[in-house]
Amino acid sequence: MKRRHFLKYSLAGSALLTAFPYYALAGDKKLYPWDRVKLGNTGIEMSRMAMGTGTNGWGGSSNQTRQLGIKGVSDLLRAAYDDGINFWDSADQYGSHAHLKEALKKIDRDNVVILTKTNSNSYKSVKADLDRFRSEIGTDRLDIVLLHAVTDPKWNVNMKGAMEALSEAKEAGIIRAHGISCHSLGALETAAETAWVDVDLARYNPGGVAMDADVNTVHKVLTKMKANGKAIIGMKVYGAGKLVNKKDECLEFHTGAGFIDAFTLGIESVEQLRDIQKRLPEASVRG
Repeated sequence: MKRRHFLKYSLAGSALLTAFPYYALAGDKKLYPWDRVKLGNTGIEMSRMAMGTGTNGWGGSSNQTRQLGIKGVSDLLRAAYDDGINFWDSADQYGSHAHLKEALKKIDRDNVVILTKTNSNSYKSVKADLDRFRSEIGTDRLDIVLLHAVTDPKWNVNMKGAMEALSEAKEAGIIRAHGISCHSLGALETAAETAWVDVDLARYNPGGVAMDADVNTVHKVLTKMKANGKAIIGMKVYGAGKLVNKKDECLEFHTGAGFIDAFTLGIESVEQLRDIQKRLPEASVRG
C-alpha cells in the first residue's frame, strides 16, 4: 500500500470524498468480513468485521433491538456466523445482551468473540456489571470489555477503580482483554499512552464525521497507539450513516489505514450483511 502518499492530503471533511486518493490506500489482496485476524497482542483471533448491535444505541436500546427484537437480532447474528463472521459487538447501553444470549442457544460459545461495554466508572459498579453482563448474555466469560464513550482526558486517573475491576477480571479469566471507547481527543490521546489499554474502539472515516478530531489528528494519535502495542477496532466506518453514499471510499480508507485490526458495522438486515460481504473485497483493492 502506498501509505507514504497519505499525509499529502488534508482529510478534514466529507468534501474530500470527491477526490479520494484511492491509489494511496489500495491493497494488493482482497479483504473479506470473515477473514480471521489477530487482535493486537491480546491473543484473541476473530473475524475482521464485528456485527454491531448498537446503531443509534442509547438508553438500553438500539435500531437493532427496537426494530428486530430478540429473535430478529439473534437470527441476524447466526446468519453472519454461518458465513464465518464470529465477532459480536454489544454494550449495556444498546440493551443487546439478551439478543446475544438467544443467538448462543444454537452456537458454541467457544466459537464466537463477544465484546461489550460498561458506562460505569467505579470499582464496585464495574464488578457488578461484569456479573450482570455474563448473566444477561448467558456465558461465564466475556472476551473484551471496554469503558464506554469516555470523554474525560484524565480517565486513567479518575476511573482507576473501574480499571482495577477490569484488571482483576482479566487475571481471574472472566475477561480476556480490556480497554476503552473514546469520545474526545483528550481521552484518545490518553489511551494511546496508557499501558493498561489492550484494545481501543476508535471512530475513523474519511469525512471526519462523528470523530474525536479532524482526520489527520486522529490518524497521528492512532498511529502512535498502534506503535505502543494497542489493538485498534474501528467504528463509525460510514460516519454514523452520513457517508453511506460513499461506502466503497469509506471501506478503502478504513481498511487501508494500516493500524486498524478489525472494524465493527451496525448491521440491521440480511441485505446490509450481504452488501458488505460483496463490497469489502472489491473496495479493499481498488486503486
